[in-house]
Amino acid sequence: MTDSTLLIRDVPLRERPRERMRMEGPQSLSNQEILAIMLRTGTKNESVLQLAQHVLAHFDGLPLLKEATVEELCQIRGIGDAKAVEICAAIELGRRMHSMQNEDRYVIRSPEDASRYVMEDMRFLQQEHFVCTYFT
Repeated sequence: MTDSTLLIRDVPLRERPRERMRMEGPQSLSNQEILAIMLRTGTKNESVLQLAQHVLAHFDGLPLLKEATVEELCQIRGIGDAKAVEICAAIELGRRMHSMQNEDRYVIRSPEDASRYVMEDMRFLQQEHFVCTYFT
């Protein structure tokens, strides 16, 4: 069996993403491995790790993947409607969890504080935006 058709079951148990996450925590995994866990399965010709890498490469990494639609994800061979919906749902859940942290009262005492306040919403914008913040 060549490396290009390596299935997850052929990977030593301790090196598989789920097992590594259990043993070492989620911070020890690469983006590819986390996405592979979400995808669960690959295709007939591609392991789940290869499929995850293919998805990341298609979107040039996480910044563009976080904006992907179900339709765009379904254009990738091996990603059907169910996997595309799961990826989009996971991204939205992460977005909501992150915004919960920002709902606490935010105190701005410096230009850096103001920058941090708007940065998450603006970090991956594809075009320059002019933002005004009004204080009361």
